This record gives sequence, structure tokens and C-alpha cells, in this order.
Amino acid sequence: MILPLSSGIASRLSLAAVVAFPPLHGQLAHLTPLDVAVIAIYFAMVLFIGFYLRQASSTSEQFFLAGREMTAWIAGLSFVSANMGSLELMGWAGSAYQYGILATHWYWIGAIPAMLFLGLVMMPFYYVSKTHSVPGYLKLRFGESSRILAAFSFAIEMILMSGVNMFSMAVVMKVVLGWNITFSILMSSLAVAVYVGLGGLRSAIYNEVLQFVLIWAGALLVPILGLVEAGGWHKMVAKIASNYRGQDYVHLWRDTGHFSANPMGVHWTGIVFGLGFVISFGYWTTDFLVVQRVLAARNLRAAQMAPIIGSFFKMAVPFIVILPGLLGLVVLQNPDGTLLHLVGENHVSALHPHSFNEVLPLMMVRYLGPGLLGLGITALMAGFMSGMAGNVSAFATVWTYDIYQPLIRKRASDSHYVAIGRWATVLGVVVSIGAAYLVMHAAGIMDYVQALFSFFIAPLLGAILLGMFWKRATAAGGFWGLLLGILSSVSLFVWVRMDPSALSMVAISPDAKSMAENLYRALWSFLISIAVTVVVSLLTRPKPEAELNGLVYGVTKLPFQEPVPFYRNQWFWAVIVVVLFAGLNILFW
Repeated sequence: MILPLSSGIASRLSLAAVVAFPPLHGQLAHLTPLDVAVIAIYFAMVLFIGFYLRQASSTSEQFFLAGREMTAWIAGLSFVSANMGSLELMGWAGSAYQYGILATHWYWIGAIPAMLFLGLVMMPFYYVSKTHSVPGYLKLRFGESSRILAAFSFAIEMILMSGVNMFSMAVVMKVVLGWNITFSILMSSLAVAVYVGLGGLRSAIYNEVLQFVLIWAGALLVPILGLVEAGGWHKMVAKIASNYRGQDYVHLWRDTGHFSANPMGVHWTGIVFGLGFVISFGYWTTDFLVVQRVLAARNLRAAQMAPIIGSFFKMAVPFIVILPGLLGLVVLQNPDGTLLHLVGENHVSALHPHSFNEVLPLMMVRYLGPGLLGLGITALMAGFMSGMAGNVSAFATVWTYDIYQPLIRKRASDSHYVAIGRWATVLGVVVSIGAAYLVMHAAGIMDYVQALFSFFIAPLLGAILLGMFWKRATAAGGFWGLLLGILSSVSLFVWVRMDPSALSMVAISPDAKSMAENLYRALWSFLISIAVTVVVSLLTRPKPEAELNGLVYGVTKLPFQEPVPFYRNQWFWAVIVVVLFAGLNILFW
């Protein structure tokens, strides 16, 4: 059945794949030979890059840090692309359908300030120490025990996150093509294992830049055509208000003064402190998945510019991610003309066969015709490959340098560690396949991901900040603060799962919902990590100040950087980002 599109869009743009969705699972579209050719060319390109760069990744520095040769633009685009996997594309589109424009907070307040802080303040420490990883920095600052604890927690996080990417891609294939979910997971994961295993981080970075372009090219048509059908932004807003009375889906801050006033069931304090500070700064400044890309920059100025360059693109991502979710509230319909009702992944049934996670592929099937559908699927594949490659390459680095080398074989040849890194890539992919099936038990992809961040990222931020900015922090303080922070977060999660009424205590309101729980749980685990680190540090002996050079702000002599014209200065561009960031928040207040 073809749905009528306003202003004759269907006839003018030849949208052959616009459909109404039957109340059942199954194949919603058929790939034409042109679609298949587009997808095949993409896979051929990423595999070629892996084989081509194999000889340029023969040493550990080349394999794990791309030889530290990346320009600021390459590192910056890779920095954003590694975070822009299919779980981002599908997960936040689904969250926008579920929570409205509040999902944009994860792209603006939940990213921009932290990206600037990483580039301007923290990168000198990471870059000067020449560490291969964030756990590597913890070893230098707090000792081997903190390094091992952080490495194991990070490795677990990367495997679980890689599983989310696998699941996301499988959902696309199931919804759009009717493919078996297990087959989809196996085929896509095999391609990632090959090109990352061959070319290491260099291959991952160059593929991420390619994938960044493909994501924008393939996903851009959906919001453009959706806005045309809806009659523009203002008419879309009016229709959402008419269809969903009592809930505001189109304002960022206006209705966050009370938990019950917005669809997410969250208060502005949770957004500002739980997301804007703890989760955001924890992810963008300590998660090695993204920090590794910046460490690959060819010099310190390039390393500082990379996150700033990335922040410009990050602010624009909601147009291709959040907007399709909002449009889904208006344009997705059943055959009888009623609005299609999407539900949580754990509530899918014959009556409601489609989940929040499927809103983006459903919108793609609605708008993209022959050739364009292949490009759109390629964009989601690129997102999947980008996200999973980032997870797997980061896992391989941490496994090799922070687990295998210190615990299993301390002294070996450089070529031996490169070989271990390649095998760790394969291991990461295999274990991730099992982790993909865990996502099916969550309501939405991003609810699951934010829970993982509260377990691993929030406590790590406490240890990193105190270690980097407080000379008095000790090895024992850092270890126990990190450990008890992780245990407290997991304990709060288990408590709410066993007793749902505990949500009102964890998220400080009986009107709070699950996403608010994630934000406040992250805040509490961060504060516990800070408190324990401070108390234990005051009871134990710190390192001599002479041993803190290169590790603590105020003790470290930063490298001198030659003056450059203002248009190449990182502080100049950071100010422009701040102005744009403030303007966007005011515009959508």
C-alpha cells in the first residue's frame, strides 16, 4: 500500500519504497541489483583498505596507535565516527521516538563541553606520557593494580558495546530484508575482524573516515524527505503536540523542572550533573575507544585540535539521528491510517511487532527507493562497522598492553605483541557475538548503553580527575575509589531490578523513569569513587612530587608550542564551538 505524501513527493522524487507497515514481522523491502552493487562496493572498499594497510601496521606503534601520524582532520573525523556506530544511529533515533528532543542532550551537553575539555586540558597529559591507553596512564599514576582493574572493566565494556553494534546491524537486516538475525551478525562481524585484524588502528581510522562520509550521504535523505512530508518543522511540532497531548517532545530544557513534566521522566539536575558532567566527561575523556583516535595524531597541536574539529560535526549529528525519530511520531502509520505504535524491545508482540530500535530502518524503507535504499543500508552498515571496529581495536590494545603483557608475558618481541593484538581482535569479535543477544532484554538500545556507562565510565572519571589534578591522591586511593565506584553502581542497578520501587530512591523521585535512573546512578557512583579516593589517599602516603612530572597538572612541564595564526589556534576554534553550542540550546530551549 502506498501512503499519500503531501505536495506530490512520491511522484516527483520516485520514492518507490514508500510503504505502510503491516502488523507483523517480515521483509519490508527488496534490494534491487543496484542496491546490492552499492553494498558490495562498500564491503570491497573496507576490505581493500585492511589488506592495503597491512604492511604499514607491522610494528606495535603502527598497529595500536597508527604510528602517531594522523593529521588533526583525520583524527577528528575518526574521533567522531568511532562514536557514531549503528547503535548511535538507531539507538538515538529510537530514543527520540521514545523521549522526544530530550535525546539531543546526549549530542550537545552530553558531548561538546567534554570534547573541548579533552582537547584543551587533558590531551597534553595523555600525549606527553606516550601511553598506549587510559589504563596505561593509571599504571603510571596509581600503579599496576589500578591499571589491571581498569583494563578488565574496560575490556568487558568494549565487548558488551561491540555486541550492541552487532545487534543493531542485525535489526536493520531483519526489518528491511527479513534476514535471519544470527546470519546478519556473523557476516558483518567477519568483515570487521578481517580489516581491523589486518590493518590495526590505522585501518580502523581510515575506514571510519570513509564511513563518516557514507553515513551522512546515506542517512541525510530521510530527515529531508520526512520534513517535506510533514510540512516543515513547525507543522511537525504541531502534529506531535496534537497526537501526544500532555507530553512535550520538542523542547530541550523548558519542561525539565519536574520529573513528570517530560517523556524521559528526568530532572535538569540529572541532565546537567549525571549526563553533562559524569557520563559525558567520563566517556569523552577516559573511554579509550575515542581517546585512542586522538592519541594517533602526529603532534600535540593536532591531538588538541582533533576533538575540537569533531565537536562541530557532533553538534550537527542530531539532524540525521534525532530528527527521524521525531518524524516517526508523525508519519509512521498502520494500513488503516492510524499511527504506528512502537514499543520497547522487551515488549514486542503480534499486536505491536516493531520496537523503538526499528524507527530508523522503518523510515528508510518508507522513503528510499532503488539504489537509495542500498545507500541507506550501506550507511547503517558503515555505522555498525565504525562502531564495532572502534570497540574491537580498543579492546585489542588494552588486552595486549594492559592485561596480556603485565600478567602473562612481560617480555616478548614487538612482533609477538602485534600478533597477540591480531588474535585479540578475533577474540573480541567472537565474544561480542554472544554479547549481542543480551541487548534483546533491554527496552531500548541506548537505555542499555547508558547503564553500561554508569558501571564503567562514571567511577573511572573520579579516579582520573583526582589523579590528574590532585597531587595528594595515592595509589591505594585510586584503586579503592575505582573498585568501590564500580561495585556501587552495579549494586544500585541490581537493587532496582530486584525491587522496582527503589527507582524512586536512586533517581530521587517517584516520577523518575529508567533513563533518569541511569543518570543518577552514574552520579552516585562517581561521588562514591571521589569520596573513597580522597579518604584513602589522606590515610596513605603519596608519591614524591618529583615522580609526578608528566602525570599531574601543576607539576608537569607542558611542551612548548610555536605560536600560530589565530585561525589555527585551538582556543580560537573552541570559542566558536562554545558560541554555537550556547545558541543551539537557546534556540531549542
